Amino acid sequence: MTSAVAASTFDSLRLDAVPDQQALRQVYDMPNAAAVRKQMTELTEQTRQLIACSSLVLIASVDAAGNCDVSPRGGPAGFVSVLDARTVAIPDATGNKRLDTLQNVIATGRAGLMFVIPGRTTTLRLNGRACVSTRPELLSQLTAVGKPPASALVVGIEEVYPHCPKALLRGGVWKPEQWLPADAQPTSAEVTLAQLRMPDLTIAQIEQTEADALKYRYE
Repeated sequence: MTSAVAASTFDSLRLDAVPDQQALRQVYDMPNAAAVRKQMTELTEQTRQLIACSSLVLIASVDAAGNCDVSPRGGPAGFVSVLDARTVAIPDATGNKRLDTLQNVIATGRAGLMFVIPGRTTTLRLNGRACVSTRPELLSQLTAVGKPPASALVVGIEEVYPHCPKALLRGGVWKPEQWLPADAQPTSAEVTLAQLRMPDLTIAQIEQTEADALKYRYE
């Protein structure tokens, strides 16, 4: 029922949606010169330092049919390696093994990254060509997540620039006093149970599975 309502709402809104880029630009002012000029094709010493401080990167990818995906990758600060001024490598730590991001990259050869630094409002956007590498000499360098990964996502930089901090500020991301109480949201196990729709599965079983996955996260 919910899916049907959502689809109907989208179809209704799409009828008078903004039709093209020219119409969109009529709603907004042009970006200022600095917003355009800050985009570069290689890393500076300062953007290298931002990557070295980042413990979380969000990876956007798309498959050959245009289906989009955004997936997080985390590790100790600096877990993403800068191979040279135009290349970075992200070790693929063990996850749910769906391989959505890696399969998308193999299909299209593209990826977009956003580096996040806990406690900081500065983020870094990086977009470009991408591939999945299993070259042993590369993987042996990428041990920040505990051991050499099964593969690495390698991105060749085509554009890189610091992103405006307003979204993190508006969202109060690093301000605990603005966070909702823990019981204001369903738990991870509750969300998973609803998604799986398996009558014989219990919350306790899912919680144990989640605990085991975190305990053995590097295996």
